Amino acid sequence: MRRAFVAALASASLLAPAQLAVAQEAQIVPLRVCDFDWREGTWQVKQLIRCAAARWNSPGTPRQAIRVARCESNLNPSAYNSGGYAGLFQHATRYWPGRAGRWGQDDRSVFNGRANVIVSIRMAHAYGSWGAWSGCG
Repeated sequence: MRRAFVAALASASLLAPAQLAVAQEAQIVPLRVCDFDWREGTWQVKQLIRCAAARWNSPGTPRQAIRVARCESNLNPSAYNSGGYAGLFQHATRYWPGRAGRWGQDDRSVFNGRANVIVSIRMAHAYGSWGAWSGCG
């Protein structure tokens, strides 16, 4: 499925050949996928979550993904608690760099709403549940 998606981007001329090779190798998520401006408010954050949940087939419904983010951060990309959890889905900041790298969001902050959503949705899809968010899943 991932290869088909990257191939579709290439055929639609959204990626140059060099960019396509890099995207395939690193599984980077192109900027045009679920490109809602999460900085503009809650409506855009919810649209971003719905888009990512549909794109990466998150467990449950997109509505469930929104409920988890609401429970974790009240849909606030800047949320932080003193236990070291941050962003929309409250990732442990010490694990964020590895998670961001694994899910194609290298060098993006845990406070980047789009990156936080994509990493969270892809993690939930890979694990088959929202279990990592046990208090909210």
